Amino acid sequence: MTQNDIHRSINAVWRIESAKIIGALARMVRDVGVAEELAQDALLAALEQWPTQGVPDNPAAWLMQTAKHRALDLLRRRKLHASKEQEIGYEIDAQHAIAEADFADAVDAALDDDVGDDLLRLVFTACHPVLSPEARVALTLRLLGGLTTDEIARSFLVPEPTIAQRIVRAKRTLAAANVPFEAPRAAELGARLGSVLEVIYLVFNEGYSATAGDDWMRPALCDEALRLGRILAGLMPDEPEVHGLVALMEIQASRSAARVDAQGEPVLLLEQNRARWDSILIRRGLAALGRAQSLVDALDDALGPYALQAAIAACHARARTAQQTDWTRIAALYEALAQRMPSPIVELNRAVALSMALGPAAGLELVDALRDDPQLKSYHLLPSVRGDLLAKLGRKAEAYDEFQQAASRTRNARERKLLLMRALACAGSPQPPGTGA
Repeated sequence: MTQNDIHRSINAVWRIESAKIIGALARMVRDVGVAEELAQDALLAALEQWPTQGVPDNPAAWLMQTAKHRALDLLRRRKLHASKEQEIGYEIDAQHAIAEADFADAVDAALDDDVGDDLLRLVFTACHPVLSPEARVALTLRLLGGLTTDEIARSFLVPEPTIAQRIVRAKRTLAAANVPFEAPRAAELGARLGSVLEVIYLVFNEGYSATAGDDWMRPALCDEALRLGRILAGLMPDEPEVHGLVALMEIQASRSAARVDAQGEPVLLLEQNRARWDSILIRRGLAALGRAQSLVDALDDALGPYALQAAIAACHARARTAQQTDWTRIAALYEALAQRMPSPIVELNRAVALSMALGPAAGLELVDALRDDPQLKSYHLLPSVRGDLLAKLGRKAEAYDEFQQAASRTRNARERKLLLMRALACAGSPQPPGTGA
């Protein structure tokens, strides 16, 4: 095995196992930042030893064992320091009275617990509401995704020092706030779970429709969000919204290959070749949506926001052609979503659905009611949707202005090019059909 092969093996094992190792260590040392440092020490040891000694038969166990020894050394030093403080008169907490003979056994017993518990604690810690959304995203990708700071920075087109600072500050904030390394109790679960789902969907959305840069999509981020969502669904199988989010991501991700052409240019939803949609992801998404529906039915409840969005995506997935799409049902689902999660963006999407179900005039009436909403002041899709509806009504000059305005608001080069092409089409060239992507 060459040096490059060994390094690739180490990277692959680390990407898969790092979250489990950090989770186990965090339970031992009660500090996520320290746990990550100890795990990184184990990774460094692998990079130093495996090229000369060979890859172990069980590399994941080797990393865990090495990291555990690092943690034991740290805890012993803490215990020794506490004992010395006791000798000079400081009052020491009772936990420092653990006999040395029992010390390693206690740690081993803790590490033998279900790794799923540690992962769940790590998820809720990395996504804690005490952190800003940007910090939660960066820390989650670092701790749970195993991504390097450079990989995260490149994914979000942010300078590497900016991401590094976010991660350092996030770990300091968690330590300063004494955030416990635990999954929230039932009374807190709803609010905390919402933060976790938000982070995962933020990662997915940035991959699905990049906010800036030269690429329309960043598939690696979609893949990472899907992986995190599937892990969470395995850890929390009785939470409908977890399955709802997984369903939404699976179905949306199924369109990825059809969303760009051979040159990487965007292909709008109604123009996509549905034969290129991934049928396996669609089946997985519909199955996850079915689980969410079964769980809410058992609770005599209604679908939550993520599951409702998944139901909308399912309407597209079930239609063999764009013309067979059940836009009336989609509009009704958006109305239900607006009741569960009032938002001008939801209303904008409902306007598109109404325009497809009842005609562009019906959609334009709703869009015009949103034009003064402060939340949509800089949102490029508002003039984009309005331009599309005006073009369909034959009001090409007004549509041209709207597409130009939309192009000036987006930071994505591919999307800007598409919007400018649509503006030019309104100035005399054939109008490209379709809405959404």
